[in-house]
Amino acid sequence: MTAPRTARLTTLIVLPAALCLAAAIPAAAHPGHSAGKAADGSESYQVDLEQLNDSGAHGTAMLTLDGRELNVKIDASGLVPGQPHAQHLHGSTDGHDFHCPDASADKNGDGIVTTAEGLPVYGDINISLTTKGDTSKKSGLDVTRMPVADKDGKLSYERTLTVSQQVADHIKDLHVVQHGIDPNGNDKYDFGKGKSELDPKLPQEATAPASCGMVAGAAVGSMPVGGVETGSGGTQGVESPGLFAAGGAALLGAAALGVTARRRRTAATDTH
Repeated sequence: MTAPRTARLTTLIVLPAALCLAAAIPAAAHPGHSAGKAADGSESYQVDLEQLNDSGAHGTAMLTLDGRELNVKIDASGLVPGQPHAQHLHGSTDGHDFHCPDASADKNGDGIVTTAEGLPVYGDINISLTTKGDTSKKSGLDVTRMPVADKDGKLSYERTLTVSQQVADHIKDLHVVQHGIDPNGNDKYDFGKGKSELDPKLPQEATAPASCGMVAGAAVGSMPVGGVETGSGGTQGVESPGLFAAGGAALLGAAALGVTARRRRTAATDTH
């Protein structure tokens, strides 16, 4: 009777440990703010958009790369309602380090980081996130093909693009910038802050950056891919040492209990 009872006790102890391990692995594989690789081989990168120029704009962009097919999905709010918002992937694919600017980029001290002031920090346009047609730099100011915020200042955008191999290889070095601010709060673009230095027919408000976000895990000042250090990879954050340590302990515990049970069964057999 001793051997069967011991086996049942072992089963009751091992099962909860195995269940804990099974629960730990999915939790580690789907962290809230990290990049990861899907079963189909695609890689997804989260970009948290934070306001520039006290715009109040914020949101999240998801970049999903499958070979050279890039799906861009953006959900943002706090934008100028009813107005088009130019948006781009900025940055370099040749090893230069760019990142989102802070207030120190306002070189003339007028309280606004203009696009011209921001470009040395976040880099030139790499891809124009238009709603249709061309996505090159030359479409960067084509507001007729940029998404428009609704009456509540919310914007949803999704488009799948075919990108160059350089962009695919350096997607972690690029970042999302949305443009269009409303400093005087009249819910429209006007010339209260003067003309845009990019196109004098457009007001400064229409082209000044409203939000910017980097791929989660790509630290400000870190070397981009191809530099001395590659920085954060596409799967950073997937491995959780604490959860894997707990899972390893569960496996070791289960193995130890199994060995003990086998030894007891062997001893019982020898006795008989």
